[in-house]
Amino acid sequence: MTSSSALDTTDGRTTRWAGHRQRRRREFVDAALRAVAEHGPEVSVEQIADQAGVARTRLYKHFTDAADLHTAVADRVTELIHAELAPVWNPQGTPLQMIRAAIGAHIGWLSDHGNLHRYLTSHAATTQHGHSAVNGVKTAIAEHLTALFRTYSAGLRAETTAAEPLAFGIVGLVETSTTRWLESPAGMPRDELTDLLTDWVWRLLDDTLRSAGATLDPDQPVPTHPRP
Repeated sequence: MTSSSALDTTDGRTTRWAGHRQRRRREFVDAALRAVAEHGPEVSVEQIADQAGVARTRLYKHFTDAADLHTAVADRVTELIHAELAPVWNPQGTPLQMIRAAIGAHIGWLSDHGNLHRYLTSHAATTQHGHSAVNGVKTAIAEHLTALFRTYSAGLRAETTAAEPLAFGIVGLVETSTTRWLESPAGMPRDELTDLLTDWVWRLLDDTLRSAGATLDPDQPVPTHPRP
């Protein structure tokens, strides 16, 4: 009969080995991110392996195939985007300040990590849950904005049925405009694009609220509780 101490030793080794494999897999994913940044969205598995300092065959000991690697990269990029977009998840200040901070963060990430964004798009990369990485992030932002709009609309006693289409429309506007700007800047500085989109988004929000019988001062903090 196997002793409990032998079982404990085996379980301990298994746990340590699993932890080692997980760390190595994470290191290879980070190497893939660096390779994408250096070589662009059409980066090859060989270039990723070179960046990691290992042979391609060694890389595949930690990933089933290229698709598994793309999925792991998509998961990691999604984590990074969520971390970078703190102004979206935790808005502070006046309406204009919140809008500008959120748009600035989004434009900033896309501008600073254009190759990663194009990599996800060109490979139609999916996360481990089987969802499109790019669409998943946009949906998460839009759903969060929907909840914010509903909360603030309640504070203004305004109708909230337009909250969801407004949120998804705003995310689409910012994403599409920024992606096009990255492909063809046409001499427009990033701050100017941020100001332009901030103005457009505020006009959309202001018009939607006015249609619901509410007004909002763009330079004053937003009420989050219904007025008495």
